[in-house]
Amino acid sequence: MNTVHRRSFLKLAAAGAGLSAAFAQTQRDWSGKDPIHYPDPDIVVLDPRFAKYKIGNTTIQRLYTGALWAEGPAWNGAGRFLVISDIPHDRQLRWIEEDGHVSVLRSPSNYSNGNTFDYEGRLLSCEHVTRRVVRYEPNGEVTVLADKWQGKPLNAPNDIVVHPDGGIWFTDPGYGILGEYEGTKAPLEIKEAVYRIDGKTAKMELVTNDLFKPNGLCFSPDYKKLYICDTGSTHYPQAPNIIKVYDVADGQTLRNGRQFISMEIKGKGSGLADGIRADIDGNIWTGAGWVGPGYDGVHVFTPGGERIGMILLPEICANVCFGGTHRNRLFMAASQSLYALYVGTRGAHIA
Repeated sequence: MNTVHRRSFLKLAAAGAGLSAAFAQTQRDWSGKDPIHYPDPDIVVLDPRFAKYKIGNTTIQRLYTGALWAEGPAWNGAGRFLVISDIPHDRQLRWIEEDGHVSVLRSPSNYSNGNTFDYEGRLLSCEHVTRRVVRYEPNGEVTVLADKWQGKPLNAPNDIVVHPDGGIWFTDPGYGILGEYEGTKAPLEIKEAVYRIDGKTAKMELVTNDLFKPNGLCFSPDYKKLYICDTGSTHYPQAPNIIKVYDVADGQTLRNGRQFISMEIKGKGSGLADGIRADIDGNIWTGAGWVGPGYDGVHVFTPGGERIGMILLPEICANVCFGGTHRNRLFMAASQSLYALYVGTRGAHIA
């Protein structure tokens, strides 16, 4: 090999290494027409502890595209379908596991954002335009669970989880009333906060308002901790891009709030953690974005707050959930599309 050809070869090799590091964002065919060579290069092991969760002979799949801002994935185990919100289109979509069919579940949806299913299989949704949390009953009726705090309207409920005691926990950062794109523009009348609705009495309590804009939330597998993403830097320059963790006392109140992780990666930047879920080992899987290739997608943290893995996507990932027959399939609502990946663990909770 002469000197000129050797230099060309080295340049091509270096370029190939760079492409592998951010393959999804540059070269990948997401139509499924061209198979991906195993192991998928966009499932990134940052720490050997993540290797057990990476399945070598599987790949990230794009299941659907056509949304404007996909959010709120929630898995229905009995019906074997996934619900997602397409907020700007004012609709909820349903992806069916049996044949991959996507249909409109509800339109209009009152610009719904976060969704989950309770322990009786009923869909719970956070609505922007009505500024409320609702439950869809088996007979099709809608029960309003929360729409006011101390006589004032909620801002715009965002994300929601359930506790085995019947309690419903939700965040209220107000994004849905900041413009006309994801709801109806209106002033925030109360401080951004997190609330709990008692499953027996339906009484609502404020559990914390110490975050700038509380967003995604999830419990630890044993329900003794609650993790909450703070995306306040979108509107408060002093807000850090972090996830906080709290101790849950008696299943009802929060104590000892502290930083769980920072979303900064040295040399890459600091993006936002949006929606989160825990697996059965206590790891936290976080939708992440607003930095760019090599960062946007899903970040995985140990219970101790160490980033051990990443799933790189060509779009900003807003929210995630575990589903499928064994709850070992990670669904990712990412901007315009829905993605899925089989992983070597299972989701800790029902939706």
